[in-house]
Amino acid sequence: MFSVYGVTGQVYSGSFEGISRVNQVRQTRRSRTVQEDGFELGTDIIPSPIPAKTLAPTAAEQRAINAYRSTLPIEFERGPLFHARQIMQTKVITVNVNDSVSDAWELMRESSIHQAPVFNNAAKLIGVVSERDLLTSLNLTQNGMTNVLDRCVSDVMRTPVVASSPLTDIRRIARVMLDFEVDGVPIVDDSERLVGFISRSDMLRVMMKDPPLSLWC
Repeated sequence: MFSVYGVTGQVYSGSFEGISRVNQVRQTRRSRTVQEDGFELGTDIIPSPIPAKTLAPTAAEQRAINAYRSTLPIEFERGPLFHARQIMQTKVITVNVNDSVSDAWELMRESSIHQAPVFNNAAKLIGVVSERDLLTSLNLTQNGMTNVLDRCVSDVMRTPVVASSPLTDIRRIARVMLDFEVDGVPIVDDSERLVGFISRSDMLRVMMKDPPLSLWC
């Protein structure tokens, strides 16, 4: 289950397939450039959709899976990873929409994070801001920040933001990151309370540490 939050509050709640019908999200996506995201120019490869359900393995495939698992160290056998709640970061650093760009930059630098959910004064999720967004107003040198523009987080953040529930399939979250060109997805519960955050780094970290069959079976 996914939801979309903008400055006016929640503007969508439903399946992954419905996100693309939210006009504001499509506009945000189109504003990103190829050079900005680091993709090679001239490539237009579109990943194939991830099926909502995977077929059960055949008897032969299951024997191969069991044989593979029998070779794994015991500490890896913790069961397959399916849901956001299993890999999300629960200690999430957030910023206020009225924070200055320089204050937000210092907070993210001190916390060693590259992006942060943005909340308004009513403690509602309304966007996400990244280092890259903040750099549009900062000039960094070896001596620190210089020529800081007098701007707030609201001037540079990305809104609306796509969020997901704790029980969302992590493959669907990966699809959101790819299709909507975002580096992270906030995790909110049924009360719209922020309970976690999943970044691209979290995805890569899990894939690096967990056997593929345990992650994707």
